[in-house]
Amino acid sequence: MLSPLDYIFGLFSLDLGIDLGTANTLVAVRGKGIVINEPSFVAIDKKSSQPLEVGARAKEMWSKNPRNILIVRPLRDGVISEFEVTESMLDHLIRKAHEQSWVPIPRPRVVIGIPSGVTEVEKRAVYDAAINSGAREAFLIEEPVAAAVGSGLPVQETRGSMMIDIGGGTTEVAVFSLGGVVISRSIRVAGDEMDEDVVQYMRAKHNLLIGEPSAERVKIEVGSAYPLPTERVYPVKGRNLVTGLPATVEVSSVEIREALSGSVNIIIDTVKDALDDTPPELIADLIESGICMSGGGSQLKGLSARLQDELGIRVYVADDPMTCVARGAARVLEDYNNLRRLLVSSSRGSTQH
Repeated sequence: MLSPLDYIFGLFSLDLGIDLGTANTLVAVRGKGIVINEPSFVAIDKKSSQPLEVGARAKEMWSKNPRNILIVRPLRDGVISEFEVTESMLDHLIRKAHEQSWVPIPRPRVVIGIPSGVTEVEKRAVYDAAINSGAREAFLIEEPVAAAVGSGLPVQETRGSMMIDIGGGTTEVAVFSLGGVVISRSIRVAGDEMDEDVVQYMRAKHNLLIGEPSAERVKIEVGSAYPLPTERVYPVKGRNLVTGLPATVEVSSVEIREALSGSVNIIIDTVKDALDDTPPELIADLIESGICMSGGGSQLKGLSARLQDELGIRVYVADDPMTCVARGAARVLEDYNNLRRLLVSSSRGSTQH
């Protein structure tokens, strides 16, 4: 039974869908779409332990920060690694979402996307962080489910559908039918692992030390999973490990494809493993409808073509793949009565089946 105060909050509070990602955190407002897309970075003053910057400004300081400022990525592999910092980041983003609304009471209902392979302890940490950040109610939804809803897949129909969500920390693979997950796989190999592959490749092959921000730029500019129509060359700047001096090395897209091949192959093998356990009738549906991809990692050049070649099934990237999870989470609140069974955990921490 709702109290009069809770009823008032229900009338006026915002409904937010949040993709609490390793690389980026996105916030969608019910009825308005994506209102915030910020990197999951927080700059902290070491003396006071207070956050100085959140999001894009904090990421700009990454690997360039002075000694009195600590740059923290509060989420690793899709789960909270720094609870208090995550809480501060969520509080900042929720308040920022309210600045764009006329709603005077800053107590929203939120649905937050989480990796499908997280533990009950990790689920509880996300829920607690949301509540402590000012949410009136918090619900959790598995990221591949939210991505499927956000990309418009018919998850509630008898016809089977499949989603591959590649984020910064995790890759989520799921097959859906009748509003439920039939098969799912979650691995902690995604965008961050690819960046680390580039760092290690440059160190081993070119004796060049580079940071993660530089590796990410290289991956975006010339990284690929499949031969490109025109191979490219890109200058990579760093420190020569032999001389200790600054150096620039030109690398080709062929080299970076080799560097990324380990992570790409693991992702492909995970998709194959999921298909191997999928019932044959659903496989028939997938042959007709194809496999959808979302997340920042899905935008790696040639990845959909490589998967299609390996699997023999059409693979395509969703419209606006970066925002699918947040949009799907907000969509659940828009059509709560029909979609609530897609949630994996309620505001009381119970699991819904």
